[in-house]
Amino acid sequence: MTLPTRVKIVDVGPRDGLQNEKQPVPAAVKIELVQRLQSAGLTEIEVTSYVSPKWVPQMADNHEVMSGIQRQPGVRYSVLTPNMKGFEAALADRPDEIVVFGAASEAFSQKNINCSIAESIERFAPVVEAARAKGIYVRGAMSCAVGCPYEGEIAPERVAYLAGLMKGIGVQHVGVADTIGVGTPRKVQAAIEAALQHYELNDVSGHFHDTYGQALANTLAALELGVWQYDTSVAGLGGCPYAKGATGNVATEDVVYMLHGMGIDTGIDLNKLVDAGAYISAQLSRKSGSRVATALLAKCAG
Repeated sequence: MTLPTRVKIVDVGPRDGLQNEKQPVPAAVKIELVQRLQSAGLTEIEVTSYVSPKWVPQMADNHEVMSGIQRQPGVRYSVLTPNMKGFEAALADRPDEIVVFGAASEAFSQKNINCSIAESIERFAPVVEAARAKGIYVRGAMSCAVGCPYEGEIAPERVAYLAGLMKGIGVQHVGVADTIGVGTPRKVQAAIEAALQHYELNDVSGHFHDTYGQALANTLAALELGVWQYDTSVAGLGGCPYAKGATGNVATEDVVYMLHGMGIDTGIDLNKLVDAGAYISAQLSRKSGSRVATALLAKCAG
């Protein structure tokens, strides 16, 4: 078994992590969070999304945030664009990458975006085509790749089906997402292997939620397959709306600590990352969702 020697982390905290927050988070705070993340060595940051403010009011300040960040060379700034209207709005803010999302579960697709999986892909096709024509990289998020709140367990064949559809419209990279955090290592490996039927290893990433405390184990399981790219969220930002009281995305600090302990390079300064997580947690008036940050901050206080 050969583990990757280096791992690329995409911090999705500013977008995926903050989008469900009930309290409004000022644009200046989001900009400062992005600044702190890139200062800590993050080179991939999912900044915001271009969705209707009626559905996601937290992201209504997308233009202000994208205009306010101080771009650093070598850092890729991505945004979520669910349709052509969103993509056209995003263009003015010069994203390096756009993200489109589909579900491996028909029920989730219907409940979440009111259409079938195949219909959702049809909607994304012109977005992907327009982005690639302008030289903008396109990443696809495959949600509910292991389990669904409505359908239960998701068969790997469904993941392969979705990956094939995404490949067909020109999506360049896919993330295998355990959206509700029910996955365990073998199931996650099966979902990743399904995606690998259509994508090269270099074009597949993992996105694991920690609802049942399995995210680090699932990350290790993906590493064993050679997957070297992961979405994580600083301070574990991002609740799971389908599991009351559950944590959301796996904390970037926890993944980085594990990787560094395994001798795997990330290019990230863990102490600066912990500080970034402490900053946003203080802004939200709550403790960090990262076990590593909690331990390190307690050690410093002690």
